[in-house]
Amino acid sequence: MGYDVEKTEDEWRVELNPDEFQVLRKAATERPFSSPFETDTTEAVYSCRACGSELFRSDTKFDAHCGWPAFYEPLAEDRVEYVEDPSIPGRPRTEVRCARCGSHLGHVFEGEGFDTPTDQRFCINGIALSQEKV
Repeated sequence: MGYDVEKTEDEWRVELNPDEFQVLRKAATERPFSSPFETDTTEAVYSCRACGSELFRSDTKFDAHCGWPAFYEPLAEDRVEYVEDPSIPGRPRTEVRCARCGSHLGHVFEGEGFDTPTDQRFCINGIALSQEKV
């Protein structure tokens, strides 16, 4: 798939620190409870750390007590893409990527019973995001 922002692996390595590169470009997961964004209540827009695309807003953020920032919907559906993730046998998951650059953000889960307007929890790596206060 072609993205609006395409760079070589070497270009991404120059722009991202090693931890950001592992999460955003290699689909790693940051340690749970390591992101200050998980419980941060700042009114903000959250963007892709790799390309700057605005992805989520604080008004859709909620504390899921899961170890990572959680949102119940993206800013707009065209901001993210969904890819089936078969990496854990017997537990299919849906990966969430930035639609502008293809960077790995996290996963989306459904049917967990959270009191939110949607039946979804976008479990996003905080290191994959940058925050701009509004």
